[in-house]
Amino acid sequence: MGQVLTTLKELLIQKKRQGKVQFQIHAITEYFRALNPQNLSLLFSHPTASSFLSLFSHKSMAPKGKPKPYTATSTQAPSLEDLFATLNRHVDNNDLAKVVKVADQVLAIAPGDEDAIRCKVVALIRSEAIDKALNAIKAASSLPIDLSSYKAYCLYRQNKLEEALDLIRGLEKTPMVLHLESQIFYRLGKMDSCIDSYEKLQKLKIDSDDLKANIMASLVAGGRPGEVDAIMSASKVKSSKSYEVIYNAACALVEKKKYPEAEEMLLHARKIGQETLMDENYAGDEIETELATITVQLAYVRQMMGHGQESVDEYSKVIKRDLEDDPALAIATNNLITLRNGKEVADSLRKLDNLMSKGSSKNPFEFSTGLDFRLNPKQKEAIYSNRVLLLLLANKIDQAQELVSALQEMYPESTTSILLQAAVFVREKKVPKAEEILTQYSNKYPKNCTPVLLALAQIAATAGHFQISSEALLKVAEIQHMPATVATLVSLWERLGDINNAASVLDASIEWWKNSMDGERNLLVLMQEAASFKLKHGKEGEAARLYEELVRSKGSVEALVGLVQTAAKSDLDKAEQYEKQLKPLPGLKGVNVEVLEKTSGAKHVEGGSHVAKMEISEEVKKAKAKKRKRKPKYPKGFDPANPGPPPDPERWLPKRERSTYRPKRKDKRAQIRGAQGAVSRDKHDTTATTSGASGTGVGNSGATSTKAGQAGAGSSKGGSQSAAAGNAEQNKGSSKSRKKKSRN
Repeated sequence: MGQVLTTLKELLIQKKRQGKVQFQIHAITEYFRALNPQNLSLLFSHPTASSFLSLFSHKSMAPKGKPKPYTATSTQAPSLEDLFATLNRHVDNNDLAKVVKVADQVLAIAPGDEDAIRCKVVALIRSEAIDKALNAIKAASSLPIDLSSYKAYCLYRQNKLEEALDLIRGLEKTPMVLHLESQIFYRLGKMDSCIDSYEKLQKLKIDSDDLKANIMASLVAGGRPGEVDAIMSASKVKSSKSYEVIYNAACALVEKKKYPEAEEMLLHARKIGQETLMDENYAGDEIETELATITVQLAYVRQMMGHGQESVDEYSKVIKRDLEDDPALAIATNNLITLRNGKEVADSLRKLDNLMSKGSSKNPFEFSTGLDFRLNPKQKEAIYSNRVLLLLLANKIDQAQELVSALQEMYPESTTSILLQAAVFVREKKVPKAEEILTQYSNKYPKNCTPVLLALAQIAATAGHFQISSEALLKVAEIQHMPATVATLVSLWERLGDINNAASVLDASIEWWKNSMDGERNLLVLMQEAASFKLKHGKEGEAARLYEELVRSKGSVEALVGLVQTAAKSDLDKAEQYEKQLKPLPGLKGVNVEVLEKTSGAKHVEGGSHVAKMEISEEVKKAKAKKRKRKPKYPKGFDPANPGPPPDPERWLPKRERSTYRPKRKDKRAQIRGAQGAVSRDKHDTTATTSGASGTGVGNSGATSTKAGQAGAGSSKGGSQSAAAGNAEQNKGSSKSRKKKSRN
């Protein structure tokens, strides 16, 4: 019995990577620019394939004696010892279905046996039969057996995260509970709490590559990639044989935007993974499926490095494998869509729809069961956001509004959902509503509202609401003194006609950069632009002061020229003093300015205009005087005093192109009815009858009688044919008679 329990524990602790048995976690960091679907891309942080079941094995205990019940048929039924020996053999062979079957046989002999119940529950969980495992736990609820950890794990697997978290809060903080708690926090997106749980595990001196990989994934997902370096140096990542640890180290480099180093480390992780899985007798296709996460991350890194076509090829290979309910498929699909630059919108929407659950009436925006469990909240929100943007590109405003409303309920504090709602309002030409919701959000969440304020400034400026736009920009403290922001604010205040506010923005920025340690270049640009702006708006004294400060401190030639121009309007002595500092232009030493002014090309006139007046000869004046205006010629009978209605502006157009044109209706009475050719034959027959009534058609009637007589011996069909021939002869005769008349 003790041997069976020990073997079962080893089975549960050992690391297995057999298809769906592995329990993986994928973290993600999305690069999302609001209202721009082309720039959204996602990356993984992939923890290890460590199994929760390694922590769910029951505590070691002394084997209990199994009393053999006395029954009349005990000699025929297998004994309890034989059943446990069989159970031990199935555990060694990892035959989970037979483990469950034999455990049921044990429970039939010894109902309520704790070891058999635990074996059955663990085997059901390992075989992905979560519902059956929960049913077995509920069936044993009346027994004095604590199966809370198993139940919490099953709830976790069903994505009932809050219920699972509530269940383990009252449990002792064992390694099993801490591990499960950290994974629940990870799924909920509470990365700080997740990292705290992992740190508690480290304090218990649990040292494994799996734990290190999971801690690294949590740090990357929590936006703390700088702390990964300590774990990397402690675990000697480059020499590690765990491809999961190397992979998460590469994810930290990606988060730091060190793409060449990340690419090198990902290639190393893929090589180690291929060697590891080949040693475990994996086939080639199975290896590619297991390493799909690394393939997608490598494609993302190359996408960020500008190798778009290589990324498209890698993403397409992953998608063609049709990995069922795998996050790698979802992320590859999403990133491939971003590389299309807004093209093939219908196909992109169809690909995203394939990730959703089919036939879900309660929530049409749910992912399929496997993806809903394995994607974290950030991943889901990013893919939902891309779908909204694609719907806007496809002009499906109603569907986009429906999805945005659902996103606001799922992520009430998210800036992405509020930005998407504003985008929908702008597409519907409801700019005031967009400005209203963005303003409300920025007032409610002032700490994380920078993207919202920038979007508000852009929307308001585009709509001509310059006051709202300038007020929004002034609230963004971290970029308020940047040259681009200052230029935008000055332009907005200038359009509002508030020159004093525009000048104060420039002065405040100059003072801020003067106190900055590394703002010399920006200070030079701002002082130059501020002096030019004040000179333009009549503040020569302040402009001269700025130019003079630039000349003394920086020795700028442009500032010297500006100072001379500014001082020339108010202080000529100062202008002449600084003018001497200007370097003479080459080639102008031999030029006599006085002689140049006396030439016809540049004649100077004292007290008047610098442009010389051209003298006009008397003959030209007389010719102009002789010209007189001719009276306009009017049409005959036209009275200029009473011109009447204006002429039709469409009088030069063809009648068919005029607005008043109405086509004539066809005479329906003249329509021809009947079979084709019948009418023309009837007309000819009528003509022949009319001509036969005259005296010229006598011979033809004889011919007709002759033809009819020849046909008398034949059948009725032949008779009808000869009658038609007779009519034809009659027609010929009538035509001959008409010719004779014309000759006469």
